[in-house]
Amino acid sequence: MSKTTIALESAVAAVIATRSDQSHGSDRRRRLEEDRAFARVIKIVAPRIRHFINQYGLAGHWEDAEQVCAIAVHRAIIAYDPTKAQFTTFINWQIRGELQSLRFRLMTDQRPSAQKVQACTVSLHAATTGPDGEEATLESLIQDEDAEADVEAGVSDYLARRTFYTLVDQYMEQLRLVGEDQLRRRPRPKRRVPDAEGRFPARNAELDAEILLLHERLRRDRKVIEQRMLDPDPDAAAEAAGISKERARQISKRAFRKISETIAFSSK
Repeated sequence: MSKTTIALESAVAAVIATRSDQSHGSDRRRRLEEDRAFARVIKIVAPRIRHFINQYGLAGHWEDAEQVCAIAVHRAIIAYDPTKAQFTTFINWQIRGELQSLRFRLMTDQRPSAQKVQACTVSLHAATTGPDGEEATLESLIQDEDAEADVEAGVSDYLARRTFYTLVDQYMEQLRLVGEDQLRRRPRPKRRVPDAEGRFPARNAELDAEILLLHERLRRDRKVIEQRMLDPDPDAAAEAAGISKERARQISKRAFRKISETIAFSSK
């Protein structure tokens, strides 16, 4: 075992012991002792860190590389088990993993898929020349000044539509309940009349047929209301429903009046 390996094992043991020792008085003093012990570990592995930074081609990002290596050392100390391996071997894999991750984040254009399309990684904070000839950053050039207004307008339109559909749902449900109640209250002859083949219809067959026609009419009216409100060509609603333009206007006018009354009542 080399002198460096022995010194490293001793320094790591000191960090672990300082972290687990509760006899150093205050937490602040214990943290100070732990930081000093950790600094000794970093000093011992510094040549190893410089070697791996150069090996992974990250000399141009030296500060970032040093930071991730320090993180690797910290994680290695936390996870280190002396019974399974020496810290010298364990720390190598930790540093390699962090530097490999950093290289892929900073130098994505080195991947084969990026090289096929001649991709090049640039920083958003890199200085460049704007359209007016003044110096600017790429980040400022790609900012969309109208994005916030467009998003707010889109959200406002979406919420308005959802509110409209909810109000139409309530209006149509009210018409359905009233219409079905009126049909059920309508007087009907007690004597059933046989059809052409001499068969007597079911006692509620006529009521069921009328309720079915009511539902079909309500579905038609709903389409008319929605088209009259949202379609750029409101008269197209009448043509699509197979009714007159005046009839479509009356259906939508009555609906909008009831919906307005609902809104006014709920806002009180």
